Amino acid sequence: MTRPATHDPTLLVHGGAWAIPADAADDHLNGVRRALEIGHEIVARGGSAIDAVEAAVTVMEDDPTFDAGRGSFLTSNGRVQLDALIMDGARMKAGGVACVERLRNPIKAARLVLEKSPHVYFVGTGAEEFAQANGMPLIDNSELVLDREIKRLAEAQARAASGLADNSFSGIQDDKGPETAISFDSHDTVGAVALDAYGNLAAATSTGGTLNKTPGRVGDSSLIGCGCYADNLSAAVSLTGWGEPIMKLVLGKWATDRAAAGTPPELAAREAIAYLYNRLGGHGGIILIGPDGRFGFAHNTPAMAWGVATPGGMQVGLKAS
Repeated sequence: MTRPATHDPTLLVHGGAWAIPADAADDHLNGVRRALEIGHEIVARGGSAIDAVEAAVTVMEDDPTFDAGRGSFLTSNGRVQLDALIMDGARMKAGGVACVERLRNPIKAARLVLEKSPHVYFVGTGAEEFAQANGMPLIDNSELVLDREIKRLAEAQARAASGLADNSFSGIQDDKGPETAISFDSHDTVGAVALDAYGNLAAATSTGGTLNKTPGRVGDSSLIGCGCYADNLSAAVSLTGWGEPIMKLVLGKWATDRAAAGTPPELAAREAIAYLYNRLGGHGGIILIGPDGRFGFAHNTPAMAWGVATPGGMQVGLKAS
């Protein structure tokens, strides 16, 4: 029997938390707005939360404004390696892929893992072969690489070779906070969380990782409970920012546990970012929605591209705190 539609369908998205400069603001706002329009239309028409987050993240993967899909940061050997996770809070099913190089939309591959595999996570060529066997075409990695990113990698490696590398170019430390952010053209991880009309939650996160990263490095975005998590009994969450501290704290699950214990999502989001900084000095951003439709945004970076769509309308912004 179909459950009654008793909830206001709601979609939240983020397009990364970092020092977004003024000349990149419109691209970020337009990108999250397009993702909201596509994703919220699904839940507004009675579709599922998981379909909505997949669609929203796919839009942002296709937009080179963001560090996900085409136009992502390059690894130290000049290739794009992508990670993504999607989780269905109703069925407690998840699918993740990491270090994929020949898939245009890793979030779609993650959805295939969720729906068609008894496993939860595939990496590298195994993930690509699984996706291909389930109908996804493989592409050449060069189709994901932009000249902009080739130049950015060369600059980063030149700085490292000259001994002038700072955190923003090292690929291994925090490049998101006010103290370390620098004014160069950059971008960041994307994510979405949703509540559908039937009370089901879902979350999705996708990333190209960090600039000049060592091939094979996996950050928080595609790890369950770290950069992404969803459970109808607690909340759905997506995070962005410096991945290593987020992983160490399993911060996504930490935030949803607070929501499950009764902390309002808007407060749980702020507490999670405070915990990230107070415990490990990390910087990042979070979007969080509970099963009753209450939601929260927070970040401790100079900016975060975010948006929310409800039956009452749509809002996007670059400051959530």
